Amino acid sequence: MASEIERKFLVNRELWPAPAGGVVYRQGYLSVEPERTVRVRSAGPDAFITVKGVTRGVERLEFEYAIPSHDADLMLDQLCLKPLIEKKRFRIEHAEHMWEVDEFFGDNEGLLLAEIELPASDTHFDLPPWAGAEVSDDPRYFNSNLVREPYSRWGNVERH
Repeated sequence: MASEIERKFLVNRELWPAPAGGVVYRQGYLSVEPERTVRVRSAGPDAFITVKGVTRGVERLEFEYAIPSHDADLMLDQLCLKPLIEKKRFRIEHAEHMWEVDEFFGDNEGLLLAEIELPASDTHFDLPPWAGAEVSDDPRYFNSNLVREPYSRWGNVERH
């Protein structure tokens, strides 16, 4: 059984080092039901289809498979719900853990999120200095929900 244990944090822009590089992602959803999401993603030259189960705390089932990039492009352009999620991902090692920081564009412009995947829900980790408030339990920050209610439509009061 495949499992994903993930914690999410807002990023403090004033402390974020904004490294060079990063990989551009385009991703869309074929299903955004709470019980299951089906995601299509292109990440640079690579492409994947991912099926995720319901989130319980910070854990859920996840199955991911490589697919031809041409197929991913067709699904993203013709089958996936709109708007697509567009972002640049940076991978940063901090205190023996790999962090993924996503800078969003398009309809989610202005959102900057950090994620850490852990081997167990009780794994200890140190926060980088640029990590802000934890939003792991806030479903608004799930990528699948950013399709339904993009960050650009949130009022300033709703943003952390």
